[in-house]
Amino acid sequence: MNMFRQNKFILKPSRPKVFKWLALASCCCCLLLFYSQCLAADIIIDNNGREVDVKTPFKRIISLYGAHTENLFFLGLEDQIIGVSVNDNYPVQVQGKMKFSYHDDPEKFIANMPDLVLIRPMIDNGYPQFARQLEKYGITVVSLQPATIPEMYEYWLTLGRLTGKETQANKMVTGFQEKTARIRALTQGIPRKKKVYFQAIHTRMKTFTPGSMPIFALEAAGAINVADDARASRNTNIAIYGKEQILAKASEIDVFLAQKGIMNPIQKDQIINEPGFKIIKAIKNQQVFLIDENIVSRPVPRLYTGIITMGTLLYPDIFSQIRIEKD
Repeated sequence: MNMFRQNKFILKPSRPKVFKWLALASCCCCLLLFYSQCLAADIIIDNNGREVDVKTPFKRIISLYGAHTENLFFLGLEDQIIGVSVNDNYPVQVQGKMKFSYHDDPEKFIANMPDLVLIRPMIDNGYPQFARQLEKYGITVVSLQPATIPEMYEYWLTLGRLTGKETQANKMVTGFQEKTARIRALTQGIPRKKKVYFQAIHTRMKTFTPGSMPIFALEAAGAINVADDARASRNTNIAIYGKEQILAKASEIDVFLAQKGIMNPIQKDQIINEPGFKIIKAIKNQQVFLIDENIVSRPVPRLYTGIITMGTLLYPDIFSQIRIEKD
């Protein structure tokens, strides 16, 4: 009996040892969690799934998309931008920067020694060899383009992490949120909000999808999107909205609004004289307006200017009282 008790005692682990191992395991788990969080904090994943180390800010940047360029300038990175897209025209300082295109020979990029080339998914999808060639020479390529307002905020913060401008990027987000919240507070009490059809591309009869940046701006300005049943085409923020769908809502459309620019090189007369459009309420009442696509379709702080511009077109009496804040 005594021997049995002794053996039993020997086989049973002592409590202090168990607690020691549990404490050690717990400590290891905590360290692993902390380490993984640190790693996550130092890595961003772009729209193409690339994992990019952001421990050290990039200092020599070529931007191949106007929104990237505009946002980088807004973050105070003029000296770090060594090149911009051939189509960039804002802000005015871009005129003094070297121009680049994804059609250029990679040697042009390599010769100027960028450490970061910012592109967007259109370039990644249409010209995959371009990015691969740059990466082959050790140049980091990052593809970004948000489609919604929450994605836009995340995109601004990502640019801040890439460039060591996290504080400025956070201010960029909160500043935009505060300004747009004030406008929404002003417009939410409008007793009869105007119903608007917002055209994206005239020749293809396309509009913007609900939740997209242009529709956010439109609704913030106090309007109702008459095409709230539009559905995305090819995973973009653009939706095919045929003439039949537009004319089915002809009597509801108080205002016909169209973006104007490279994507939609439209004139007001083309809309007014489009066959069948004469029955649209907005056409009858001469409520057809064009707006610069750069202030309604791009993920930039100037989207606030787009909201104010739309609001002034829709409700001039209300918006004439607003003190326009600088972007």
